[in-house]
Amino acid sequence: MTSINKDQIKNLLPHREPMLLIDELRDIKKLHSATAVVNVKKDSFFVQGHFPGQPVMPGVLIVESFGQAAAALTAHGLDKSTYEDKLVFLMGIEKARFRNPVIPDCELLLKIEAIRSHGRVWKYKGDAFVNEKKMADAVWSATIVDKK
Repeated sequence: MTSINKDQIKNLLPHREPMLLIDELRDIKKLHSATAVVNVKKDSFFVQGHFPGQPVMPGVLIVESFGQAAAALTAHGLDKSTYEDKLVFLMGIEKARFRNPVIPDCELLLKIEAIRSHGRVWKYKGDAFVNEKKMADAVWSATIVDKK
């Protein structure tokens, strides 16, 4: 399977509306890379207050979307017993650059790649695009922890 939809993502991640930001994961290369789709809409929960009259997707939510995409990629590639009763936590963001504002009513594509794993710690990099224009990029790390 090279793509999964939002319902399938819900089976991999604990996130729910309104914080489940990714709508699809496509072009999946097991435990290596994928492209996540975020449908940024005029009625997205952050639009009303960020900023009235000139809505922009907050950079922190772009980074959160990168993290969710990486968690879904990792969970999708692991045996279910490895991630069952576990959570993926963001550990650090080494670099995050916001090059252009993400304006609602667009499809934000997040091209992510796992660049290193050591035990339960993974490192990723990603680039965000709207209509092939780079909007943001980041390098971050995450870990798999037991649910409490």
